[in-house]
Amino acid sequence: MSLTLFFIFLAASAAAASTGVLFPTGEWYKSLRKPAWTPPNWAFPVVWITIYLLIAFAGARVAMVPGAGLAMAFWAAQIALNAVWTPVFFGLRHWRASQVVVVCLWVAVLGALVTHIMIDLWAGLAFVPYLLWVTVAVALNRKVVTLNPGQKPLEIHKL
Repeated sequence: MSLTLFFIFLAASAAAASTGVLFPTGEWYKSLRKPAWTPPNWAFPVVWITIYLLIAFAGARVAMVPGAGLAMAFWAAQIALNAVWTPVFFGLRHWRASQVVVVCLWVAVLGALVTHIMIDLWAGLAFVPYLLWVTVAVALNRKVVTLNPGQKPLEIHKL
């Protein structure tokens, strides 16, 4: 595994993670009704840092293997969808769209897991915690929507 590739994949992960800084949860999210099984706030950065390190490892192990195009396409899809979900949910507060994004993210992570494991066992297994976490995210996204039916997306005004 190339350290250069690892840091490139880690940089892509950091770019996706930066949306959490740009669109923080804030008072609006704190005021929402959430299920009792919502992970504690401290768990989110711990889990995401772990996931980003694991998927950077996975990408670096597979990137230069001949025939890894589909695996890399799924890697790119999952990191792009990862970057999009936070602005849609927290920035726009557009829950229907966020549900579509998070389900697409789940499919992309599953695709990455399967295609990576076909090339390299350890690379594929590195996606397992991510798939589990996104499974929780899908359920949590859905439950927050059902517990807060009166929430409307933010209106975007033209400049």
